[in-house]
This record gives sequence, structure tokens and C-alpha cells, in this order.
Amino acid sequence: MSPASSRAQTRQRRNLLLSVLAVVVIALGSFAAVFAAKWTPKLGLDLAGGVSVIYKAQEKQVSKANLDEAVNILDLRVNNLGVSGAQVSTSGTNEIAVSIPGVKNAQQVLQEIGQTAQLYFRPVECTAFPLSLAPATKATKTAKAKPAQKAISGLATLPACGATYATNAANLAVTPNSSVQGYASNNPSPDPTFAAYQSTPPNAPNYEHRTVLLPALPAAGSTSTAGSLRYVLGPEQMTGTSIGSAFAQQNQTGQWEVNYSLKGSAGSKLWDTVAQQNFHLLLGIELDGVVQSAPLIQPTQASFTSFGGQGTISGGNMTQSDAQVLAQAMEFGSLPVRLSKLTSQTVSPTLGHSALIAGLGAGIVGLGLVLLYVLFYYRALGAVVISGLALTAATLWAIISALGHTSFSPSFDLAGITGLIVSIGITVDSYIVYFERLKDETRSGRSIRTSVDRGFKSAWRTVWAADFVSLLAAIVLYIVAVGNVKGFAFFLGLSTIMDMAVTWFYTRPLVILLGRSDRLTEGNRRFGIARGLAVMQTGSDSVSGPGPVGGGLITPGGASAS
Repeated sequence: MSPASSRAQTRQRRNLLLSVLAVVVIALGSFAAVFAAKWTPKLGLDLAGGVSVIYKAQEKQVSKANLDEAVNILDLRVNNLGVSGAQVSTSGTNEIAVSIPGVKNAQQVLQEIGQTAQLYFRPVECTAFPLSLAPATKATKTAKAKPAQKAISGLATLPACGATYATNAANLAVTPNSSVQGYASNNPSPDPTFAAYQSTPPNAPNYEHRTVLLPALPAAGSTSTAGSLRYVLGPEQMTGTSIGSAFAQQNQTGQWEVNYSLKGSAGSKLWDTVAQQNFHLLLGIELDGVVQSAPLIQPTQASFTSFGGQGTISGGNMTQSDAQVLAQAMEFGSLPVRLSKLTSQTVSPTLGHSALIAGLGAGIVGLGLVLLYVLFYYRALGAVVISGLALTAATLWAIISALGHTSFSPSFDLAGITGLIVSIGITVDSYIVYFERLKDETRSGRSIRTSVDRGFKSAWRTVWAADFVSLLAAIVLYIVAVGNVKGFAFFLGLSTIMDMAVTWFYTRPLVILLGRSDRLTEGNRRFGIARGLAVMQTGSDSVSGPGPVGGGLITPGGASAS
């Protein structure tokens, strides 16, 4: 062998060995990293339990575009809560299904994501006390005592605010000054007239164009608006569709505030118009029948100035929770359709857990039998199958665990586990295609050393074609499917990609290295590659099947013997 050829073989052997080691290091390293970080796959609703709710559009005719936009907004709301593995998808022609796994306080989550009405900006006409009915009069000594006052329906037409209670410019008397707050103003008392009126329901006829009586956002730690101060609000002047983004942050003094921006020049122009109409007045920000905030417009300025497409809401002893809720309401509160909650349920993980244990038990037993058969049938090459599956499993575990801590966070549920189990068959098929091709090469008279390289070139086309079809099917299924089927498609596609990578970067170089080892091809007759390929090894050549016709042998000197 020439020095150049020897150097080329050494370089090729080094590259093959580096490829195998790289796969091992990446697989085991990533697995160790997620294990050290204590990351695990985020389980889906059927495995972790949680809450499931279905919303229905109140409009009879809803376009697919509007329904898809509503799905996107609800999805953003759910992700903004910090939960992972949630799914928001259309169900039928006018329904949206939301499933959130692993939540502990299901009702609180439903309350936060279930704000399904549009976001409205309304002028505040006055404030009002919570609903409180007057008791019976003192005429208890008479034969007929006067009954207690009845609550007036929330659908009733509201009276005008009293002159002394109205939050108009005269009563508020906003005056900019040099104080720490930057202005002084009056605080008109709540109008007692509205104490007997029920709050206006969000599904009231002509809701956005009528004067409404709505409760304020409940205090932190409370989930009820029963005792909240209420607001009398005029017809809406702007909807949340004009808001581009909003986020909560602390200012230089440590106070929480909400910074927001408008959508384009149209949104900026409309906001300036609304703000100018309510200059030095209260403007209510209402979502789903609850007033999220009612800030004063530019109280520290003597005259109105343009907002320039962005602004800040601050003051009022706003807490971090208040700021975050308000920012979420402003950014994700505008839905193109009005939704009503059709059904909601809390899902227990018990049934899914039992099915998982049963399925994994059956899968492990089946996989164990397959691996034992492969090890017995292919001997040393069977060990390649086992090690390849182990490295693939470690890498998949790391990837799935890491994705659970991202905004994408695919749902790892029973459907996803099914996709992974199906992919095991695809992966094992890749090994079998390669090994059977090696058998064909050795049967044609080639040595194992030559066959391991030539055989892969032929087998790779088959493996690549099969995996490509599987991957294409997974992509199409993921695009057109909804709900849990997406999880099945995603994990099937992910494991198929892993199979292609492991086959090229691990199986190919490892089998070539093993095929060039005399110890594994010739020296080990029970566990060697030659035994696995059913090949009788003689020196560097292989002979398979019966000898020449007639059983004759060629002897030195050209003589023949039988």
C-alpha cells in the first residue's frame, strides 16, 4: 500500500470516528444538560390534567379569517400567562377549543383567558357604588310593611349622572402643577342613584353604542367584582384593534406603568382624536364588561399634545399585577368576533396516566423483543441498532424537554407518544434495509470490508426515500390537522428527521469501522459481523452459498481434484 493511500485511509478512519463520537457527545451531552437543569417534557392535557374550554361565536355567520384571528389572539393570551403546552384551535365552523395542561387554579386561568369581548375605550361619565339594595322601611308596626327595593335590570336604560357626581371638566378641575404627582384634581363622589342598578351584561343589545354601568377590575387576590367600584361609561370611541402592542415595566422611580403603541398612522390619528376629546377627563378601558383602568388624559399638561403613536399609563398606585393585566388586556384583548363560553371542564390526569402506563408497558415489552431478535439475528450489527436507538431516544428526550421551555412548546400527550412509537418502526426499518443490503453485497462475492461502504450507498437511497415520504406525510398532517393530531404529526416528523441524521452520521460510519475490524469480522465467530450476515469469512474475501458446480477444487499447477 502506498504512503498516500495509507494516509487517505487514516484520514477517512479519523473522520468516521469523529462522526461517531460527535453523535455520542451531542446525544449524551444534551441529555445530561436537561437532566441537570431538571427539565422534563411538558405533558399534554390528557397526561398532566388541566382545563379545557370551548367558546362559540355569537354571530351566526363568522368568516374563517376572523375565527383564525381570534384563535391567534387567544393563543397569545394563553402564552402570556406563562403556561406551556396549551392548544388553541378551531372546532367546527364557529367554535374555538382551548386546552391548558398542568394548571393548578383552573378557574383563575379561565377567568384570565376567557375575556372574550372586544376591547373598548369609553368616556367615564361618573362613578357608582356596588349594587346595594335599600332595606325595608321602618313601617314594621303597620299591617303592610314596605318590601325591600328590587334591583333594576342591567338591560334598563340608565339615567344621566347627577350634576354634582359627573366626572366632567368642571367637577374634576384638573390643574397641572409642580408637585410630585404633577397635577391636582377633584374626585367626585359615586352617584348613589346607580346603587339599585345591576351592571350591564356584555351581551346586551347594541352594547358598544349604549351607555353602560360596569364594575372595575377586582383587587389583587380577588376573583369577584361584586364589591368593586363601578363606572358609568358612554358609548365606545375606539376599539382595541387600534392598539399595536403594550407591555408593563417599572419607571425610574420604581412605579409600575404600561407603555403602549398604536397601529400605524391610522391608529395613531384615531387615538389622538379620542384623547383630545377626553383631555383632562377619565377614559375607561373596558374588556368583557370589566373596566380594566380609567386613567386621566394628560393631566400634567396645560394643553393637549399629540401622543405620536405611543403613550404611557401610570399612577393610581398601580401594582405589578395590575400593570401586567392591563397590558395583556390592551394587547391581546381585541377579538374580531364576540365569543361565549359553551362548555368548560377540569380534566383529571388519572385516566391518561393509566393509559400511558399500559401503553408504555406494552411498548417496552414489544421493543425489547424486537431488540433481542435483532441482536440474535444480526449479532454485532444488532448492537449498532440498540446503541443507535438509545442515542436517538436521549436526543429526542433532550429536544422535547427543551422545547417545553419555549413559546412553541408542543403538547407531549398520548397522541405524541403514539407518533414516537410509530417512528421506532421506521428507525428499525432503516437499519434492516442497510443490513440486508450488506447481505446482498457479500452474497455477490465481495468482502465485508468492501460491502459496508458500497452497501450503504445503495441502502441510503431507499432509507432516504422512505424517510422523506414519512416526513412529508407528517408535515402535511401537521398543517391540515387540528388538536392532538398535530402532536402526533410533530413528533413523527421530528423522530423521522432524527432517523435520517443518525443513519448518516452514526450508523454509516460505525458499521464501516466495524466492518474494517478483523476481530469483529473474522475473530469472533459467534458475535461477529460475518455470523450476522451469514457469511463464511476467508481472509479478505468472502464466500457465500455452495461451491463451484461439481464440487471441484483448483490446485497449484493447474491440476484438479475432486
